[in-house]
Amino acid sequence: MRIIGNDPSTPRQAQIVASGTLPSGQPVVVNADGTVSVISGQDQDLGSSVVFESARARYISSVFDSNSNKVVVVYQDQDNTSAGTAIVGTVSGTSISFGSPTTFTGDASYISATFDSNSNKVVAFYGDANNSGYGTAIVGTVSGTSISFGTAVVFQSGSINSTSSTFDSANNKVVAAYRNDGASARGTAVVGTVSGTSISFGSSVQFNTAATNYTSSVFDSNVNKVVITYSDGGNSSYGTAIVGTVSGTSISFGTSVVFNAFNTEGAALVFDSNVNKVVMGYPDASNSVYATAIVGTVSGTSISFGSPSVIFEDSSDKMSGAFDSSTGQVVFAIYDNGSSSSGVVAVAKISGTSISASTPATFFTGRVNYPSAVYDSNAEKTVVSYYTEDGSPAYGYSAVFQAGSTNLTSENYIGTAASGAADTQRAKINLKGAVDENQSGLTAGQSYYVQADGTLGTTPADPSVFAGTAVAATKLIVKG
Repeated sequence: MRIIGNDPSTPRQAQIVASGTLPSGQPVVVNADGTVSVISGQDQDLGSSVVFESARARYISSVFDSNSNKVVVVYQDQDNTSAGTAIVGTVSGTSISFGSPTTFTGDASYISATFDSNSNKVVAFYGDANNSGYGTAIVGTVSGTSISFGTAVVFQSGSINSTSSTFDSANNKVVAAYRNDGASARGTAVVGTVSGTSISFGSSVQFNTAATNYTSSVFDSNVNKVVITYSDGGNSSYGTAIVGTVSGTSISFGTSVVFNAFNTEGAALVFDSNVNKVVMGYPDASNSVYATAIVGTVSGTSISFGSPSVIFEDSSDKMSGAFDSSTGQVVFAIYDNGSSSSGVVAVAKISGTSISASTPATFFTGRVNYPSAVYDSNAEKTVVSYYTEDGSPAYGYSAVFQAGSTNLTSENYIGTAASGAADTQRAKINLKGAVDENQSGLTAGQSYYVQADGTLGTTPADPSVFAGTAVAATKLIVKG
C-alpha cells in the first residue's frame, strides 16, 4: 500500500516570516516584501431589487447623506405630472427600505443631485417645466426616513438640459454643469452656496462654446478641482474633459482635453480617493459600444489620461459609477443593451493609470434606464437605482451591491500554513506537492479552490485559484 504524506527528503515546505497571525492549515499568499499572510476578503453579493417608486421614474440621481447615513433617490415621477420627487432609503445588509416619497416641484426634468457635507443638505438641480424649463435648485433636509425642502431658486433664467452636479469640499460649494439651451446649448457651470434651507448662486460661466451634451461632474479632493466631462458637439461629439477651479462664488476653467476621439454619449465620472485618480466609464462607439473606462490624472488646471480598457464586453448604454472606499474599487452600473439586455454591475480596480474589471453581476434581466450608483459609506455597500420598462410592472427599483475584495491574485497563492505563527515569526509553509494534514471536512478526490475570504470551496472564485486535491477528509495535496 502506498502511504500518502510528506517525504522529509523532498523540499516541499519552507520557513517564511508571517505578516499577521497565521493559523495552521490556512491558505496563504506571498506579499511584495516576501512575507506571507492569510487570505482575507469578501465575496461579491447582490441583494434583491426593491421598489422605491410604484410608477415610471426618470432622471434618477442618488446621493448618500453622510450626516443621517441615508441614501436619497431624487427623480421625476412621470405618472404624477412628472413631479420632482425624492425618497429616503436605509441600507441593511444587502437590502434597502424606503420611507414615503416627497414632491418638491410640479414638473422637473434633467435632474441631478449632490450632497453638501458642510451644511448636511441634499441639493437637487433640475429644469423647471412649469417655469419655461429654467435651471432651478432646491435644498433638502433628511430627518429619519423622510426629506423636506426649502424654497426653489432659479440659477439659470433659460431652459437647461444635461445637468450634473458635485460638491467642492475644499470651498464648501456645490457646482452644477449643464447645457444652456438659452445660449446656443453651450456648456455652462455655476457655483452655489447653501445656507440653511436655501441656496444662492454666483454668475454662470461657459466652459464650452459649442453644443454640449451628457455632462458629468466630480470633485477631485486631492488637488481640489472640479472635473467635468461632456460630449462636445463642436468637435464631432468627442468625449471631452475640463478642469475647473472654484474661487468664491465663481469657477474658472483650464483647457479641454479629449479622452475619446469618437462620438461619446455620456461618461460615468468617479473620483477614486484611494489612488487620487479620476475615472470615466463610457460606451465606446469606436469599439462595438463596449463599456470602457479610462483613468485621468489632474495636474494644475489640466488632465491627462492613460489607455482605455474594456470593463464590460457587450454593447452598452447609460452608465453610472461610485467609488467603494472599503474595497478601493470603482463600481459601475451599466445598461447592457446587447445580447442579454440587462442591467449589470462591473467592479473595476485602478493601478497607476490603468484599470481592469472583474466578472460583472446582473441586477436586472431586461431593459433598464437612468441607472444611478451611489456608495453608502456607513453600510459599505453600493446602491444601484434604476427604472425599467420591462418590469412587472414598470417601476423604479433599487438594489444593494457588495463588491468582492481579496488580497488573493491569480499568482500570489503559495500554499498552506503547516504550523501556526504569530506576526513577524517564521512559519512553516506547505508548498507545491506537500500534503497539508490540518484540514477538515474535505471529500477525497475532490478539487478545491481558494475563495476570496481564504476558505476552501469546490467551485472557482474570482480570481480562480486552484488550491489542491483532497486525499482524505483532513488531507489536501497542495497545488501551490
